[in-house]
Amino acid sequence: MLRMIPSWILSLLGAGVGAVLGYLVFDWLLGQGFYAAAIPGMALGLGAGLPARNVSVLRGSICGVAALLLGFFSEWHLRPFVRDHSLSFFLTHLDHLSAVSWIMLLLGGVLGFWFARSPLTGIGGKD
Repeated sequence: MLRMIPSWILSLLGAGVGAVLGYLVFDWLLGQGFYAAAIPGMALGLGAGLPARNVSVLRGSICGVAALLLGFFSEWHLRPFVRDHSLSFFLTHLDHLSAVSWIMLLLGGVLGFWFARSPLTGIGGKD
């Protein structure tokens, strides 16, 4: 059954599921006192790579950018600036993020690319 569904559709669905799960895990870890902003992007990439049937730098690149954007969204939504909680304020004050935040967000983008670019399992063989 899975062989009949195009690989890109499965990767898109997997990326969506991974993004939601990654966001929830990041939120939960923040509640436990841990900072892991790379997890949403990494989970997005893992979700896209698991059902993939072929190597695709394009898929990896798209997911890497999406992972980076998801990281910024997660950072803004879960850890907004104290002075102003708006997205516009957050985006105009990105230079106030800590070095650790930047490292984690960029790591999430890189891992999102890395895991999404090639198949992580042998589901379906080659396209």
